[in-house]
Amino acid sequence: MAANTEITPPVRIPIPRGRMRPTRRISLSVGILYVLTFVSIPTLGLYAPIKENVRTFILGTAGSTSALQVGVLSEVIVGLAGISTAVVLYPLTKRISQTAALGLVAARLLETCLIFVSVVSLLTIMTLRSDLAGAPGTSPAMLATMGHGLLANYTWTFLLSQSLMPVACDLLLGYLLFRSALVPRIFPIVAFIGAPLLLASDIAVFFGAYSPVSPIAVLAALPVAVFELSLGIWLIIKGFKTTPLTLGYDAIGQPAGA
Repeated sequence: MAANTEITPPVRIPIPRGRMRPTRRISLSVGILYVLTFVSIPTLGLYAPIKENVRTFILGTAGSTSALQVGVLSEVIVGLAGISTAVVLYPLTKRISQTAALGLVAARLLETCLIFVSVVSLLTIMTLRSDLAGAPGTSPAMLATMGHGLLANYTWTFLLSQSLMPVACDLLLGYLLFRSALVPRIFPIVAFIGAPLLLASDIAVFFGAYSPVSPIAVLAALPVAVFELSLGIWLIIKGFKTTPLTLGYDAIGQPAGA
């Protein structure tokens, strides 16, 4: 007699009332974290006094250190939220492709490290203002030169961290979402369109074609921003679609005796 080789598909596991499914916990957490990565948008205004004239900021005649501190804190939150999205997703995404899942964690980690490097430059500018400006024997010209160097370091590190690294992150995440069908296909498609567009813009900025805050650069970054924000909102409200992957993960993710 031939052996029965029919594979039984995963079934929905009943969850006790008041307990959230493991995949729903993941989707909700990742959604909230993705929304948190947008808290640094106000830095465009908070950092304006520094970017417009770093010399006057250091000498204490423009801007405030409180605004700078708020901006730096928001960027630290962005970095931590960014790496957390990949880490929280990893138990699920490794079942789709361990290589891509590890790549996403590594890319997010590198992005976070670069963000921290960039904000250290701003914090150093704040120290120049609070500790050295007006001190006996301190040259305003020297402070201005140091400030311009630190601001340049922030600008280039920002290009690598919050503009270039999202290209790699979103391509990897888009691939994982497309293969798994955890969310509607429109999300990874937007990622596949937005990431190359942002990469082309980053290359243009690198070679001096236009500035990182020019209208063209902003438009090029828009599809990636739409992808990440809309994905975060979708995961908060809807969560993952029911697939064999989510059913299987929920089945093994139940506590003993559930």
